[in-house]
Amino acid sequence: MTTTDRHLAATERVQAAEEAVVRLRTGLADAGIKLPSLRLDPASCAGAEPTPLVDLGRCNLEVVAKLSALVEARHPS
Repeated sequence: MTTTDRHLAATERVQAAEEAVVRLRTGLADAGIKLPSLRLDPASCAGAEPTPLVDLGRCNLEVVAKLSALVEARHPS
């Protein structure tokens, strides 16, 4: 794989992660949930071969309760 190919692959990984964050943010908003710190972890996107990680951030108990209810409704025990 050439340097150009590796750069293109890295760019595509970061773009895919950015799109995933947008989809997650939109889906959560549709459910009435906002994660204020939702973002890509910048350190994971650095370097020649980034492995993007999504930082879900911190949230208050109200948001945790909404997330729990959403997950439980989709996957009842």
